Amino acid sequence: MADPTPVFDDLRAESDELDRLVAELSPDQWSLPTPAPRWSIAHQIAHLAWTDHAALLAVTDADAFGKEVEKALASPDNFVDEGAEEGARKPPAEILAEWRTGRKALADALSAAPKGARFPWYGPPMAAASMASARLMETWAHGQDVADALGVVRTPTDRLRHVARIGVRARDYAFGVNGLTPPTEEFRIELTGADGTLWAYGPEDAPQRVTGPALDFCLLVTRRAHRADLAVQADGEDADRWLDIAQAFAGPPGAGRSAGTAKGGDQ
Repeated sequence: MADPTPVFDDLRAESDELDRLVAELSPDQWSLPTPAPRWSIAHQIAHLAWTDHAALLAVTDADAFGKEVEKALASPDNFVDEGAEEGARKPPAEILAEWRTGRKALADALSAAPKGARFPWYGPPMAAASMASARLMETWAHGQDVADALGVVRTPTDRLRHVARIGVRARDYAFGVNGLTPPTEEFRIELTGADGTLWAYGPEDAPQRVTGPALDFCLLVTRRAHRADLAVQADGEDADRWLDIAQAFAGPPGAGRSAGTAKGGDQ
């Protein structure tokens, strides 16, 4: 079994990078709109704090987390927005303090989890390393929303490997959530990291292929940029269809970004 320590360290590093982006913002800046409809920067950080708290419950108190799942089932279309809205009403300093405290508690709990343990989630149960990867993916994605609101271009890091891997593994889910039958054959995905390193997934001889910059692929699968604004290419009908619907997160796909609005990718 691979050592899960790197993903725990990467989750902390990803969170710290976003923290540096928001730590010195003025109250007016916390109110800036982000590309997510009706979500300000305050909503974005409040959402991360809310989700970290849910993940901490899943790791430490399964019964309490079960009650959170019941709330989600009772209001499936609104519970995420409601959680963000409730948190965003708080003063920025309180939002930031809650996020810092909650993410540290979650990171500590994940690092201390017994080997082989699996924890409940809104989808299938997750191992500690998988939950850390998912939290990193979401932190990076919502961090992109914050960066776009501030007009900041972030430098891509090797931590994007976690986001890319989730996006690749979620291929069949993306087809299913859009009411489509997943392809039976594997795809070959070849992504180029910021340092020129090749990140490859799937059989080398697969006829269906996806290629492009790793950053652009991550923006695509988190739906933080429109495909037309990115340098991700498909070879094969099924691979081409996938790039239109790819997503690395659970739940409905949402509207996504419009073409011509990307700020974080290769344009």
